[in-house]
This record gives sequence, C-alpha cells and structure tokens, in this order.
Amino acid sequence: MKIALMNEFSQAAKNPIVLEQLQAVGHEQGHDIFNVGMNGDNDHRLTYIHLGIIASLLLNSKAVDFVVSGCGTGQGALISLNAYPGVACGYCIDPSDAFLFAQINNGNALALPFAKGFGWGAELNIKYIFEKAFGGERGQGYPTERKESQVTNAGILNQVKLATAKSFLDGLKSLDPELIKTAVGGERFQQCFFENCQDDKIAAFVHPFV
Repeated sequence: MKIALMNEFSQAAKNPIVLEQLQAVGHEQGHDIFNVGMNGDNDHRLTYIHLGIIASLLLNSKAVDFVVSGCGTGQGALISLNAYPGVACGYCIDPSDAFLFAQINNGNALALPFAKGFGWGAELNIKYIFEKAFGGERGQGYPTERKESQVTNAGILNQVKLATAKSFLDGLKSLDPELIKTAVGGERFQQCFFENCQDDKIAAFVHPFV
C-alpha cells in the first residue's frame, strides 16, 4: 500500500516525529511512505484547506492508497478531506479509533490531532495508531458478525457522496486557482503525484499549476 503523510503549517514542526513512526510501522508492514506535506516551519506553506486538495488528488488519481493528515485538533483536516468525492476520512485520537475505522468504515484517510493531546508519549500513541490502521486485513467488521451490514453501509455512503457532489474535476475547476496552485506547489507532492498518478485527466489538470 502507498501511504502519504501531510502536515499543515501550524503543526509542521511535528512532521519529523510523525513521519518517523509512520515509516517504522509502514516499512515493517511492507508499505511505501510518501511525505508530501510540510516538513518544518520554513517549508512550502500549507493550510488544512490545501491538505484536502492534495489528498483528493492523490487518492482519486490512485497515486496513493491512503492518506494520513492532521492539524492542531484534526477537525479542520477531517472536514477538508471529506469535502471531496473519493475521500473517506476518519477522525483518530487513539489506536482503537484506527482499528474500528479500518474494520467498520474501511476508508482511505485519517485526520489526527497533532497539537491537542499531543504530549508525553505522543510518539508511542502515534505508532500504535499506525499499527492498528495498517496492520492486517481491513473491512472485516466489528464485531465480525456485523461485517455484512457495515460493508454495505460504507458502500452506500460512498455512493451518497458521489450522487450529491459535483464530479471530482468539475469541483476542482470551481475552486480559486490560487488554492490549487499553492496546494500542488510542493516538490515532494509533485514527485509523489507525477510518479504514481494513474489518471491522465487528473494529471493534465494539475500540470498547468506546477
């Protein structure tokens, strides 16, 4: 699985801490890790609004399979990512959240709080979250006897979003172009996106902004 990590400006300094844990868990489990957000306060500046754009491009183009996002509370990143078709983001503050989201909702993104509650031992909590989020087979239900209804409902929810939203590219074309330009301006994002993008139409949309 290809997993992308993204931090916005207020928590950019936390990026190396989170990345270290994600790489440790991801590499042990055989996943590829891409660090596409801010890595330090002087990096390409992003807000949680930009994270939603970045995540949607990566996921809808199948450049990556999963996104780990976050901001101070995690709530802004959650709302921003879930604004787009093709993105099903859960809110995660502890390992049980990660496990239940993986088994019941089986989405493709997580939003974590990188400031609120991020105190002593935070790196351990982050590590255990990633172990539960990415270890083993997903979508098995919890409790297991409820798997069928949970899988059905997750699929219905995805269809509801598609039915009530504009098509993905039409939605992006409706945004302020400066938002898109800033979102896709980072070198690590561009490398991850263009090397792994599987959708020519989405790639053609992004090219003029870089």
